[in-house]
Amino acid sequence: MNDGDVDRWRSELESKRAEKDEFFAEHPQSPIPPEEREGFSGLDYFDPDPDYRVQATVTVYDDPEVVLMETTAGREMRYLRTVTLECEPERDDLESTTIELGAYEIESQNDEPLFVPFRDKTTGQQTYSGGRYMELAPDRELETGDQLVVDFNLAYSPFCAYSETFDCPLPPNENWLDIAIPAGERFESN
Repeated sequence: MNDGDVDRWRSELESKRAEKDEFFAEHPQSPIPPEEREGFSGLDYFDPDPDYRVQATVTVYDDPEVVLMETTAGREMRYLRTVTLECEPERDDLESTTIELGAYEIESQNDEPLFVPFRDKTTGQQTYSGGRYMELAPDRELETGDQLVVDFNLAYSPFCAYSETFDCPLPPNENWLDIAIPAGERFESN
């Protein structure tokens, strides 16, 4: 991205973050317990880093495998691994590091965005101990070999990080990364 594109991207990201903070502070469906909303001053984020906005090569599965994901309440949810994403962040400290992530759909809802839960070396230290999520909404049906933008700056903590009333799927082992991804939401209160 050139400097103008980076500035525009950063501005859009900051706007999305402000909108989310407002939702968390004021909306009746906020995961922040009502008694804590008055003192809520916004979510904590890593600084925007365009190096964690990457092009991923897509592998699409014609016959998706069922993946059972455990949840924070000890249940299992059925997902379909419909896509694998492969990318390399362009950072000196991650030279030649290839990231491979499964992207999933709930078995009966294949018109929803792709669900990409993951854990990395920040999990449980700088980010929520149950992992983080990303959602990808391609503008067309994907085919193997397509390129898709994956922006780790949009990684977020699930609602169960803020309230035990929510039951959230935990990232499967195949989406546990051996590197730190210091991008997206932080969560210090593990």
